[in-house]
Amino acid sequence: MRGEELTPWMIRYGYERGAFPMTMENGLVEWFQPRKRCLFPIEGIHVSRSLAKKIERDPFDIRFDTAFEQVMRSCFRPEDNWLSEDFVRAYGEIHRQGWGHCAECWLDGELVGGVYGIALGSCFCAESMFHRATDASKIALWAMINRCRELGFTIFDAQIMNPHLDSLGAYEVPHLAFEIMLSDALKRATQWSALPSK
Repeated sequence: MRGEELTPWMIRYGYERGAFPMTMENGLVEWFQPRKRCLFPIEGIHVSRSLAKKIERDPFDIRFDTAFEQVMRSCFRPEDNWLSEDFVRAYGEIHRQGWGHCAECWLDGELVGGVYGIALGSCFCAESMFHRATDASKIALWAMINRCRELGFTIFDAQIMNPHLDSLGAYEVPHLAFEIMLSDALKRATQWSALPSK
């Protein structure tokens, strides 16, 4: 599909069926359902001793939902990028509708780390994260999972496993198991996932 065809409704429809979109090198958007889904325990990420000490020092001003588009744009990579302006447009609208959220780390008035995603029922689907200061993305992720747990989420989805996520305590479940978990989560509601009444 073409990027301009990406809409909040389509994103919601795909995610409710365990799929997620990515922009390919040719500019087209394709949908993926990995055989194994990467999740984080809703209890939180694995916190190393050094990270625990840093969290205790509280070096960053942690905020939620104050700079959603800025967080998204900060997640763009110089190459091998699956984000696009069409993603910024569609997910920005999701944020305005009330079910797109981000956690941000600020240092001396500058955004230095963050993570963003979408909330469907009691499943939070993390999309991407970035850092411009050491451990800022880890602390943003730590804060986001903690907030999701406090709000009653039961699943924290990270899509596809990689060594970095593995080191933070992520785990994989087969797609069928994820579908069952997601089906249950979609029957629940949280403050973040409720769509505005029309």
